[in-house]
Amino acid sequence: MSSTPDSLPPLREVIATYGLGARKSLGQNFLLDLNLTGRIARAAGDLAGCTVYEVGPGPGGLTRALLAEGASRVVAVERDERCLAALADVAAAFANRLEVIPADALEMDELALFGTSGLPVKVVANLPYNVGTALLIKWLRLPVWPPWWASLTLMFQREVALRLVARPSDPDYGRLSILTQWRARPRLLFDVSPKAFVPPPKVTSTIVSITPLDRPVAEAPLEALEQVTAAAFNQRRKMLRASLRSLGDPDTLLATAGIEPTARPEDLPVAAFCALARALAART
Repeated sequence: MSSTPDSLPPLREVIATYGLGARKSLGQNFLLDLNLTGRIARAAGDLAGCTVYEVGPGPGGLTRALLAEGASRVVAVERDERCLAALADVAAAFANRLEVIPADALEMDELALFGTSGLPVKVVANLPYNVGTALLIKWLRLPVWPPWWASLTLMFQREVALRLVARPSDPDYGRLSILTQWRARPRLLFDVSPKAFVPPPKVTSTIVSITPLDRPVAEAPLEALEQVTAAAFNQRRKMLRASLRSLGDPDTLLATAGIEPTARPEDLPVAAFCALARALAART
């Protein structure tokens, strides 16, 4: 059974030693329960022979768990320079299987970073609330598919997690549901109570597993798919012939896609939006 090396002090002591009070401006909420971080790490499956990409490790609670669970290599991107010394201690305790990159993950070129590693890349992260959705969209909007990542095991606010898995006619179904399900299979794994964090957030969090599909649900130009979903869900309660008016002649667009003009966006499956995207792209 894997365990954290005895040389590492408790996380509360690490936070006190390095003055790592969580900063609201960085969306930080630290996980200190090592049983919970171990559960998250195990949710990503077998980590042996994998590179794990972690965003926002903070004082390194989840980082320790990923290494203890057997990750061959962990690459952690942390923009808060205060955390670097604590993460250096983790790297030393785990025989330098941890590489820390001081950077903003939104600006990282992961394909350049991992493209030649030869190991499958699993993303496992307690994402900062203020950039979680933006990072997911970044990883879903890649021009080439299948992507550089083999799986995503991520923590989101529960309301965001519900949007990822929502089906047509669900109240949470929308643009993020379609973009995610077009290219990947999202699953809700388990909730995390606010009490597990320091400081405790005001919302429940949820761990989500996302695995890429070998090919998208249906062919669709990415830019056109984003255009039709943006237009449709900007007025989600209206019929599509009204909500798609901003894209030009909606009746021709809908007829080309084989969709009734009285349909509402919240009721259309992903494949139907792909048909709309193809029709839009063919017209422009």
